[in-house]
Amino acid sequence: MADEIKYEYKTVKTVRGTDSLVISKMQKDGWELVEQSQGTLRSTLGFRRPKKPLPWFLIGTGAAILVILAIVIGTAAALSGGGEKKDESHMPAAAASKKPSATPTATAAESAAAEVITPANNPEFAALLKADSCDDANLDFASNHKGQTVAFNGSIVNMAHHGDYNTRYDLLLGPGDKGPNTANGPAFKYEDVNIGDLKLTGNNIPATVAAGDKFRFVAEVGEFNADQCLFLLDPVSTEVR
Repeated sequence: MADEIKYEYKTVKTVRGTDSLVISKMQKDGWELVEQSQGTLRSTLGFRRPKKPLPWFLIGTGAAILVILAIVIGTAAALSGGGEKKDESHMPAAAASKKPSATPTATAAESAAAEVITPANNPEFAALLKADSCDDANLDFASNHKGQTVAFNGSIVNMAHHGDYNTRYDLLLGPGDKGPNTANGPAFKYEDVNIGDLKLTGNNIPATVAAGDKFRFVAEVGEFNADQCLFLLDPVSTEVR
């Protein structure tokens, strides 16, 4: 039928406790929740939304542009074929001898990358730690500071085995000391790590970690998954508090 609605579909996996945030964000983007499968530690959410048909006049315009481009490129190629090649042997010796400097100079970006970002020295990071886990501030910070190092006091919100592994985990981290009761700030995630990857330091280093444990996290900024509202980090060091 010509008027039949066609849908596009998307499946999103979430960490327990973030379902409502993800559903709210997806609904704002026009998605409709059609399926929800609740697991022990993770949920699978199924969404759909109507596909937007492409207007026929845009398709015709695009085809016309391609034809014009083909004619222009063909004409340019024909004209350039009759030209004479420049004799590079007559180039000035001074121009030919120019070489880039062998000694690189430090740039402002390199200096900034070497600095550890904390709430005390970076107002943007301080504001992020108080923002909602789905707020646009997460994507902005990840885009602006990917690869840089951050440090903050936080706790483990949730800890689950990664896939079928017994010694590798996915850790959900939050700012502050409330562990599973954390309500504010990004949903930071260490994905597919073992206890050794955390590089535990400080007094009374534990043999393992659990939800509710408090640490000083130092980590490298990774991607922000906007669909799941998860902010990926890579551990640098984890100091017991």
